[in-house]
Amino acid sequence: MWKTKTLPPALLAAGSLVFMLAGCASSASPPATPLGDWKRQLLLQHPPDVLLLGEQHDAPEHQQWQRDTVAQWAAHGRLTAVVLEMADAGNSTQGLPASASEAEVQKALAWNDAGWPWKSYGPAVMTALQAGVPVLGGNLPRAKMREVMQQPQWDTHLPQPGWQRQLDAIRDGHCGLLPDAQLAPMARIQLAKDASMARTAQQQVQTGKTVILIAGRGHVLRSIGVPSWLPPGTRSVVVIGQAGDAEQAPQADRDSVHYTPAIAAKDHCAELRAKWKK
Repeated sequence: MWKTKTLPPALLAAGSLVFMLAGCASSASPPATPLGDWKRQLLLQHPPDVLLLGEQHDAPEHQQWQRDTVAQWAAHGRLTAVVLEMADAGNSTQGLPASASEAEVQKALAWNDAGWPWKSYGPAVMTALQAGVPVLGGNLPRAKMREVMQQPQWDTHLPQPGWQRQLDAIRDGHCGLLPDAQLAPMARIQLAKDASMARTAQQQVQTGKTVILIAGRGHVLRSIGVPSWLPPGTRSVVVIGQAGDAEQAPQADRDSVHYTPAIAAKDHCAELRAKWKK
């Protein structure tokens, strides 16, 4: 069973409990039952412009949560688009019929199965497509990364503490193996990815409906991720997927946490060091 923390009153008033349509329950509750009429009324009257779902990539329950959320939101006619980190901006299913095959969808999205296993993300994509909802790639195309790495203007988008968090995340994510001179160029790519996803999502915003953005947890953090690129006035909700009990994001960076069971720990740094030695 998983649980979701309660949102602050201000977000409740704005109808930002949208993620509960996926069937959340508290830690002391039995399996979730259908939402009461009053709660569903609140959610459907005040949907956010963008609902950001931040996953842990190697937690299968998070991809299931995403598929369920897409299905629930589409069933209520409130889903305008799904934007993915897992496909590059410029690729989409727009124009494909709801009956399109998985092969046709993968081709339209220029899907990279080696990087993002279709068996994990395909269910959410196909659920949206079959509901008549377009799926769009939001990520920065690889061909643009080298250019971005040389652009210092990215360094000033965030306040200095936020920029330092990005640098620290790059250092830690690469297990301290990157030379310091490479930290800023790599962090620029991270920001450019966030900007690209925000731009793609914003282009799909429709009054009274919601764009669901699916990305890695680090990309959706409110103070340093995609939300920092959304235009002022955009109503967004950030839900963090968390496998196990270890806190993964400061409270200020998310509106709620979607808990799933812990998964077996992996020594990613050992794997990375072995790979780099080769």
